[in-house]
Amino acid sequence: MATTKGKLPENIPGQFYVDEECIDCNLCEEIAPNNFLGNPEEGYHYVIKQPSTKEEEELVRDALDSCPTEAIGDDGEN
Repeated sequence: MATTKGKLPENIPGQFYVDEECIDCNLCEEIAPNNFLGNPEEGYHYVIKQPSTKEEEELVRDALDSCPTEAIGDDGEN
């Protein structure tokens, strides 16, 4: 499960984030390309945009649920 302690510094502030457990599998970006971006040099993805529509939030939640390392977190902030 993602933790705020391991939150990557590139994440845009807000409810959703990626932590240091990310293995750069690219699944989150495939599911929600408007909200996640990879850093191939460092080997991880991070949140570039917090969801601004219901559809985006559903996609980000799908990415969270699908993440193989549970590296996407939701700290409940809106």
